[in-house]
Parts: sequence; C-alpha cells; structure tokens
Amino acid sequence: MSAPQPPLGWIGIVRLGLIQASLGSVVVLTTSLLNRVMVVELGLLAMLPGGLVALYYSLQILRPRLGYGSDQSGRRTPWIVGGMAVLALGGASAALATAWMNHALLPGIALAAFSFVLIALGVGAAGTNLLVLLAKRVEARRRPAAATIVWLMMIVGFIVTTASAGQLLEPFTLTRLVAVSTGVSVIAFIVSVCAIWGVEGHPSADDGWSATADASANDPENADPQPATEPFMVALREVWQEPVARQFTLFVFVSMLAYSAQDLILEPFAGAVFGLTPGQSTQLASVQYGGVLLGMVLVGVLGPKIGSLQHWMLAGCLGSSAMLATLASAGFIGADFPLAVVVFLLGLGLGTFAVAAIGSMMSLVDAGRAQREGIRMGLFGAAQAIAFGLGGLVATAGIDLIRWLLDSVTWAYSTIFLAEALTFLVAAVLAMRVGRMAEGRRRLDISKAGDGYAAGLGN
Repeated sequence: MSAPQPPLGWIGIVRLGLIQASLGSVVVLTTSLLNRVMVVELGLLAMLPGGLVALYYSLQILRPRLGYGSDQSGRRTPWIVGGMAVLALGGASAALATAWMNHALLPGIALAAFSFVLIALGVGAAGTNLLVLLAKRVEARRRPAAATIVWLMMIVGFIVTTASAGQLLEPFTLTRLVAVSTGVSVIAFIVSVCAIWGVEGHPSADDGWSATADASANDPENADPQPATEPFMVALREVWQEPVARQFTLFVFVSMLAYSAQDLILEPFAGAVFGLTPGQSTQLASVQYGGVLLGMVLVGVLGPKIGSLQHWMLAGCLGSSAMLATLASAGFIGADFPLAVVVFLLGLGLGTFAVAAIGSMMSLVDAGRAQREGIRMGLFGAAQAIAFGLGGLVATAGIDLIRWLLDSVTWAYSTIFLAEALTFLVAAVLAMRVGRMAEGRRRLDISKAGDGYAAGLGN
C-alpha cells in the first residue's frame, strides 16, 4: 500500500479555484449575455432564454449520477477535464445557436436547447467532482478558507469575463458574439487543464479518506475503500438512507430556496416601492454584493478560529432571516427606512451562510459509507441547483399573484420577504439538526477508531 497523498497547500487550493473561475466564466456569458441578445437584439420572447435556463437547472438532477461515475473509477480528474470540455463545447455552440436564430429561428432554438444540455452536463460533471476533490485533498482546518478562496475566485472570474467580453464585443455583431464566446470557452478549458494537471496525484487505497479510516475494518459502513461497483440506484438509496446526508440535502434545498428567492426581486422592489432608478437599484445590488464578499471573507478568516462551520451556517441563516423580516416592513416605513444598510447586512448574512454551507458540503461529503463522495456531493449540488431554479420562479410568481389579489405592490413584496425570512428560519432549524448529527457521527467514529486501535494492540 502506497503512502496517502499529502493535503493540498494554498497553491493547490488556488489552482482548483481557477477551475471554478473558468467554469463560472462560461456560465455567466450563457445566462446573462445570450439572454440579453435573444431578447433585445433579436427581439425574441423573454420566455425563450427563461426556458433554456430552466432546462439547465432541471438537468442538475443528474449530478448524483455524474458524481457516482467518479466514485466508480476512483478518479476525479478525468471527470473534471471531461466536464470542462463538454461545458466549453456547449458555451461555444450556444453562442452559435443565438446567431443562427437571426437567420433560421427554429433550427437555432433546437441547437440552443442541445447546447444548454451540454452546459448542464458539463457543469454537473466538472463542478461536482471539483468539490469532491477539494474536500478530499484539503485539511479540515483549511476548508472554510478553501471554500472562501474558491468562491471569491469564481466571482473574480465573473468580473474579469464580463468586463473583457464587454470590451471585445464593441462594436457588437453576431459574428463577434460567436468569436468572443468561443474564445472564452477555449481559454476556460485550457486554464482548467493546466490547473488540474498533477493535483490529484495517484490515489492509494487509503488516500483521501476521512479521519475515521482506522475504524474501517470494524465498520461495515466505511469498509472496503475500493471503487464503487453497485448499481447506481442501489448506491443512491444507500446514501439517502444516511441521516446526515439526507438532512443536509434538505437543508441545502430549503436554504438555497430562500437565498435565490430574494435575488430576482430585490432590484424590482427598490424600483417599485422606493422609486429608485435602474442605475440606483444596480448600485444597491452592488452594496449587497459588498456585504456578501465581506461575509465570505469573515468565514474564511475567522471560521477556523471561532466556532464550527455549522455555527457559521446557523448565524448566516438567522442573520439573513432577520434582515429579510426587516425588509418586509420597509414599504410601510417609507423614505426613512435605512434601505442600503439593511441590504448590506442581508448580503453579509448571505455571504456568511453561503461559504459556511460550501465548507460544510466539503466536510460532510465523506460522512458515511466509503466511495460515495461523488453521490453525496451530487445530491447536495442537485438540491442547490433545483432550489435556485425554483426560488426565483416562486418568488416572482408570488409577487404577481399577491399584487393581483390585494392590489398592493407594498403588500406583495412584504409578504414574499416575510416568507423568505420564515424559510431561512426553517433552514436554521435544519442546520442545528445537521450539526448535532455530524457531531454524534464524529464521536462515534472516534470511538470506533479507538476500538480498532485497541484490537490491533490485542493482536
């Protein structure tokens, strides 16, 4: 048996962060730029890009299966590289499809649908297995900082890509759109291949397993750290029966439902209720993102020193709930309401919760039967993506329905903000439950490890 791989240092973490940034750079162009081009430049119905994005989110349910593929092979790198290749192809073909719509609408739409399928599969394969690899190769004490670094790099990727593409697209033509989008996709793939090269190494039989590996021989649930061989549905059923994995999946779904619901209604709320112009509401959104970044940095810097990831998740959920409940009163208070301050504090809570949740995903990915890390991370990722897809839809539809029923914009937004606050409270309860389960699991594993060590001495 060869020696296990050493944990990743900061340079290795940054290299994996480059892959996340590359992944985000392709996705941000397809979900924002192509959306705008279809609606504004081509004059198509807004439901077309909306339907394509819905298709993307619906296919994220395949993440557990894509994660299980790497469980079977025991290697994450091929799935990350393959996923980025499929994503790059999807990003380039989506731009081509958008340009094609200007000449042949139906064939262009068909190609766009196929392209978004590729994008969904690429993101699912690369994103899921990237997080698994990060979780397996990063020490527990560094996971909050690692989650912060990776997500900050993704945001930087958004900024760099949109700023650079924006300049390259002037003067705008559809041909230039295809060239720029294809260039971004190719660069993202090349950067990802260079970044992943040699990071995973050659895993040994005991490489990357949790700290409970010493107990494996006495624990059937963790025994036999070999590539997975059971049929996928059997393995999925086994993971779903694990209390920690099941509860954390529910927590991710509920919390991300609340997180995404506020995302699409905050700027319309500022305009409809407070009369802010588009420029002013955009500035307000930047204030929120400033709070998000600060929350992420706080968890990354203080997370290893103060409390646990579950404590930070709980604090983020409770803080976000409090600020959303405060926003529910904003329309009734009027101009004296400190909108910018509350929005900044909401961002602070959201950023704290988001990074703590990602760090917890990394910590809990191996909390159960061996060689099921890909399925667990796939479950977590699928719950997150489906919640993101539903959250905006439910929130915006709720606004329209309540506004129609009560004939009041203020009551419509207040009701939805209050519903989001209550959803975050439910997520906080689930976070506490997950924390108790994870702590009980950790103590049990330590006890088993001690028994195994004692048995070894006895032999």
